[in-house]
Amino acid sequence: MSDICKTPSGALTQRRRGAALNEALLEAAWAELEKHGYASFTMEGVAQRAGTSRPVLSRRWVNRAELAVAAIGHYFALHPVDVPDLGSVRDELALLLRKWSQRATPAPVRFMLDLRNDLAPIPGDLSGVRRNLAEQIGETDMIGQILRRGIVRGEVDAEKLSPRVMGVPLDLARNEIFLTLAGLPDEVIYEILDLVFLPLVRKNYCKQV
Repeated sequence: MSDICKTPSGALTQRRRGAALNEALLEAAWAELEKHGYASFTMEGVAQRAGTSRPVLSRRWVNRAELAVAAIGHYFALHPVDVPDLGSVRDELALLLRKWSQRATPAPVRFMLDLRNDLAPIPGDLSGVRRNLAEQIGETDMIGQILRRGIVRGEVDAEKLSPRVMGVPLDLARNEIFLTLAGLPDEVIYEILDLVFLPLVRKNYCKQV
């Protein structure tokens, strides 16, 4: 007997399992988010779009918030941000912020803002959403990689780095994107780097007289 199932239209399709099924469910969830936004996002709508049932989703995600975070994380994972060695911390950080901005807007940011009250321990706090997404994405720490290259090149003072300091570029970029719901212009990127971050971490050279 062939392993088949019916879609909402009644057509017979090959039954999906394991990773293929998860991929299909997350793609359907992302499509529902894009079409309806988080406010009208439902488990039933995702199940119908994926040609499956609500219990299939409930076995994987407890509620719509968990499913939405998984869908956003899946989208980010499909669009990883990678920055090669350009020989300059400033150039590499500028490229990182540019790529990160392009990936983050506009839809994912709107969804994260809508999700915050369902996921955050304090209403309106985005930390819960960010933590959940970080766990979903498992993305390489590009800021850390770039700064380590800068240390080796003598551009960055390792003693000036701390988790809070290292988070400054993305924190400022994230705040700008959340406020404007738009990508970062180059002038904003270079203000973040030249006026705020790089003066914090640069190695200071003193000429001996």
